[in-house]
Amino acid sequence: MKFPSMLVLLLSIAALAGCIGPQALVPGQSTVVDMRAKVGIPTDFRFDRNGDELWEYARGPQGYETYLVRVGTDEKVKEVTQILTEDQLMKIVPGKMAKADARNLLGRPSDQTFTGAGTVWSWRYYRSGCSPASCS
Repeated sequence: MKFPSMLVLLLSIAALAGCIGPQALVPGQSTVVDMRAKVGIPTDFRFDRNGDELWEYARGPQGYETYLVRVGTDEKVKEVTQILTEDQLMKIVPGKMAKADARNLLGRPSDQTFTGAGTVWSWRYYRSGCSPASCS
């Protein structure tokens, strides 16, 4: 195979792979097996108070999207939610919300900085449909 043909093939495969994300899962139909095959290994995994599995997928080169996939005890996808949003961020109550609650609300932080006063978490997110770098 010639170089240009190989390059086109590799770029096509990469483009198709980038289109398959958690948002392609169908609640009520997709299973854990489907999720592993289509989306892969989550960036985090935990259980909620009801016993549902929560599979977290931080996406994008700069981490502007984090999808949370809720899986029931029947191993079927219950819902897929983009949790890294401005609305979610507004639910944070400084000084009153536990770290674990903030972590569960927004997913894993994009950055973690250690200071003399403690640990500072930060998240990248799209504001009004664009990243801070593209909205200037």
